[in-house]
Parts: sequence; structure tokens; C-alpha cells
Amino acid sequence: MIEVTSDAARWFKQELGLKSGQSVRLFARYSAGGAIHPGFSLGIQADEPISPGISSEAEGITFYMEDHDKWYLDGYNLKVTYNAGEDDIEYAYLPESAASDEAYQSQ
Repeated sequence: MIEVTSDAARWFKQELGLKSGQSVRLFARYSAGGAIHPGFSLGIQADEPISPGISSEAEGITFYMEDHDKWYLDGYNLKVTYNAGEDDIEYAYLPESAASDEAYQSQ
């Protein structure tokens, strides 16, 4: 599951110059860090879905992962929030078996 807060969706619209009806692809990319998979982190790209495996909508924007990238979230739900102090988005990963937001791991 992907959950994007309204504030975070507005950040995406502003930073990526998006309009309602457009899409943001979330994907696994090689990286030096990574909260749930060492060597990988989450990338973002304004793009249209080809074979979406997971998707949700916020503020008129569709946020999705292609089917071949959804392995990155296996066992986790993703919550994307906006950090006003940093003027940036933050990712939190909640194990699917967890019952509360306190179990989120931030990246």
C-alpha cells in the first residue's frame, strides 16, 4: 500500500510541476543507503504507468510502483509525508503486520 498525505502531494505538484491527472512513479534505485533494503532507496519520477502493481491517489495525482518494482515494498506499507521544516518529503515504512504508525521506519 502507498499512502501520500495531501501536503506531500502538493509538494510533488510544486517540485515536479505536476497538474491534476498526472502520475508519479516510485521505484527502487541503487543507492548507498536504504532503510529497508541496503544498497537501494526509493526514487521518484513524473511518468505514466505502464504496468502498475500498486497505486493510490492524492490531490489529483496518481502515485504508483510498476509491477516489477513492488518487491521493494514486500512486507511493508509506504507512507509519504511532508516535512515543513526541511521543505521536503519523507518516506516511512510500516511493516504490514504492525498495527500502529509507531512502527514506521523512516528513511
